[in-house]
Amino acid sequence: MTTHDPASLSTAQQAAVGSGADFWSTKQVGDVPSLVLTDGPHGVRRQVGATDHLGLAGSEPATCFPPAVGLGQSWDTDLAAKVGTALGLESRALGVDVLLGPGINIKRDPRCGRNFEYYSEDPHLSGTLAASWVRGLQETGVGASLKHFAANNTEHDRMRSSSDIAPRPLREIYLRAFQHVVQKAQPWTVMCSYNRVNGVYASENHWLLTEVLRDEWGFDGVVVSDWGAVSNRVKAVAAGLDLEMPGAGGVTDAQVVAAVEEGELEAAVVARAAARMLALAAKAEAGRAARVAAFDAEAHHDLARQVAAHCVVLLKNEPVEGRAVLPLEEGRSLAVIGEFAQSPRYQGGGSSHVNPTRVDLPLEEIRALAADSEVTYAAGFTTDGSGDAAALRDEAVRAAAAADTAVVLLGLAAHQESEGFDRDHIELPTEQLRLLAAVVRAQPRTVVVLSHGGVLRLADVDHQAAAVLDGALLGQAGGGALADVLFGRVNPSGRLTETVPVRIEDTPAYLDFPGEHGHVAYGEGLFVGYRWYDARSMEVTYPFGHGLSYTSFAYSGLELTAGAQGITASVTVTNTGQRAGREVVQFYVTRPGSAVVRPPQELKGHTVVALAAGTAERVSVLIERQDLAYWDVRADRWIVEGGGYDVRAAASSRDIRATATVEVEGDGLVLPLTLDSTLGEVMAAPGAAEILGALMPMPAAAADSDVLGVDMARMMASIPVGRLLSFAAGAVTAADLEKLLGDLNAARATAAGS
Repeated sequence: MTTHDPASLSTAQQAAVGSGADFWSTKQVGDVPSLVLTDGPHGVRRQVGATDHLGLAGSEPATCFPPAVGLGQSWDTDLAAKVGTALGLESRALGVDVLLGPGINIKRDPRCGRNFEYYSEDPHLSGTLAASWVRGLQETGVGASLKHFAANNTEHDRMRSSSDIAPRPLREIYLRAFQHVVQKAQPWTVMCSYNRVNGVYASENHWLLTEVLRDEWGFDGVVVSDWGAVSNRVKAVAAGLDLEMPGAGGVTDAQVVAAVEEGELEAAVVARAAARMLALAAKAEAGRAARVAAFDAEAHHDLARQVAAHCVVLLKNEPVEGRAVLPLEEGRSLAVIGEFAQSPRYQGGGSSHVNPTRVDLPLEEIRALAADSEVTYAAGFTTDGSGDAAALRDEAVRAAAAADTAVVLLGLAAHQESEGFDRDHIELPTEQLRLLAAVVRAQPRTVVVLSHGGVLRLADVDHQAAAVLDGALLGQAGGGALADVLFGRVNPSGRLTETVPVRIEDTPAYLDFPGEHGHVAYGEGLFVGYRWYDARSMEVTYPFGHGLSYTSFAYSGLELTAGAQGITASVTVTNTGQRAGREVVQFYVTRPGSAVVRPPQELKGHTVVALAAGTAERVSVLIERQDLAYWDVRADRWIVEGGGYDVRAAASSRDIRATATVEVEGDGLVLPLTLDSTLGEVMAAPGAAEILGALMPMPAAAADSDVLGVDMARMMASIPVGRLLSFAAGAVTAADLEKLLGDLNAARATAAGS
């Protein structure tokens, strides 16, 4: 690996290596090569002519794999790694050194326009999938760029707004997935987001970029800005930013040099940022040695189809007149309805938009698998409102009535959700819902297939359709994948990564989204996604982790073992049905009687098991000790609370199959007692009652406990001990109390050390 010495560069050269030469590449400075960075997470968007960050200009053909909203539904870390590897090979062939992904921001609200680029509403699932993706990509010698760091959960005013979050939810929900990926997969770069975090731009946030990312988590790579995210480069470099993109024609380079010369910025800080850029250049040069002339587009398309099929979620499948609706039966006539059958929606809009090598059309793929079955088609609706809605609906109803089964493809068009704006609601278009109602009246055997990047309200669909498949966004091979699942060539095994609410008003952030006057209050705290619905025992249309199969599975023999690394959970999964299938086994953890507020349960482990009909396998998952910890705001660190933990093996967050309990040894946490500590806190210390009682006699409780109408003991327990001085009439001084507290603290520290 070629190495470059930052000491050989002048301050001006050190500043220059830290900004872009053009939209997608860095500057060549001396023998330090220019690096190519490009979007995006589910495909290589390599622009060689006109460049932009919104997906407007064209790009080289590349495989469009399922975007994160689809890939997440696989819950499969092995598939995520395979996609990462394929993207790395395509990056190498297209001359890309760093691929800008994965995106792992939490899906706080279903209206966020960029949710299609993110995996989940849960940090464990997001973190594990992303870590596998990063490892797969970087094994090919191409760097990842973990984004968007951090708390970038709305598109509204995204370049200025402040995400205002309390310490516990910030650590436990919004930073936890980033921490997992940094520590488990060592991405070459991390991309800081546009927004402010608690009032400070992410690009200028020393606490975020240096204290947390580097000092706590051990990140040793490059922090790159989102494109145009730098407001003040001098402040950004001081905070820990290494690379500003796309650059400003050398203007900010000069500002950095001037700041050093004027003593505003330490030269060592600039040199350190340059050293990180030089280390990145060395990695990229080593990766270029493995560059290939071209990638196997056909093989990658086949992989995209395989992956997409495992991303499809079977939400509902009820028999009609004693016959299962899915999988579709060969030899029976079929009506395919919906514009998406011929013009599929398979990726999101904006900076990640890929120019696919080819696109499978659902209608063609269904016909290819239908054998001798008659397949008719009716558009049913248009996504731009250009057609005669009534006439299109009537045509579709006639087709459905004449067929044995109707497959209706519904969803959102590209202009209805995209990067750059948030949705105002989560409704399917009215025209589509009217179509569905009319088709179901004519044909009870109706299957709905959904295409969308963000969660939709599906209560009406659930009430009407006999079967529902959620395809989210499946990439260029999605048409073939849907056909595979519809006809049972692939048994559906996808699981929802977001809760589907009954209505938008039920969602956790409903009253605090998208924010106002430059601030977004994260008022729901820890209770994001299923945590919110579970805590309130709220009905949902489909729960987090939900997904059905054409077979059935049973769980038995859950066993737990606690050790230094965490909790090992083992359970036997049996395929009790007639078909081979894959089951996503989910493990949720709760700490009954916790001393701190916690969600009722949290996903802390999962695995995927493939089983032939009638077979069983024992699966084990390590629930890591660090994932049991909560962020203690008093100690400003992670704490594992000692005691009993319930672990639930489940098919979804609301389909618990087995529960067991295990004792976990806690972390020692001894907080010093001060004059601000309450009487109850002090009295809890061993020996405190006797010492404090001798120093400051407490008033005797009245014989009649109701005489004052209060619980005297509970009231006294909440009083800070320092306030008792005002009742002591000078008999006890602050020095007396401080000595007492010092003695108690010393005794407690000794006991904790033993």
